[in-house]
Amino acid sequence: MTSKLLIATTNPGKREELIDLLSHHDLNLVFPDQLGLTLQVDETGATYAENALLKARAYNRLTGLASLADDTGLEVDALDGRPGLHSARYIPGAHASDADRRRKLVADLAGKPRPWLAHFHCTVALAFSKGQVCLADGDVYGEILPEEHGECGFGYDRLFYIPEYQKTMAELTLAEKNTCSHRARAVKAALPCLLTTLAAVD
Repeated sequence: MTSKLLIATTNPGKREELIDLLSHHDLNLVFPDQLGLTLQVDETGATYAENALLKARAYNRLTGLASLADDTGLEVDALDGRPGLHSARYIPGAHASDADRRRKLVADLAGKPRPWLAHFHCTVALAFSKGQVCLADGDVYGEILPEEHGECGFGYDRLFYIPEYQKTMAELTLAEKNTCSHRARAVKAALPCLLTTLAAVD
């Protein structure tokens, strides 16, 4: 029997990546908009894991469906790990765009010696109806460029250069990104727990 998995995100970029990562498995992927959900979860955790679990558990409690959520951040060495947990809220207010956040990042790095080494971190959380949870992490290392390159992806991808590919994250195809990205690595690490737990629940 195909198991339902609620993907607890409204971010279209994450949605595209997760569909590509999970579509090869016997899963019926469901998204909040398909269920008419407009749940807003306050990310008050002190770690990526806490924030990801807050979201996964909230969606699981509301729907009864196994739920997958993630929390992701960009950590820049020259900024002592900022923006980190606050990457999506680097500029306060609901109207700041990804482009605004990228401009702020480059402005904050101005004058600091290059290379601006950085890494993306992702923690994936899974919450199930019988209270089980799974956590998995993924990281990708690179550097921040002073100019944007590429049209794909979202967030800080246009500034994040991966030496292995000699491209920014935004210059990678979806297939390339899903071989090396922080989110892809976290999801792949979570898959054994996901599939085993779903099989036991069904």
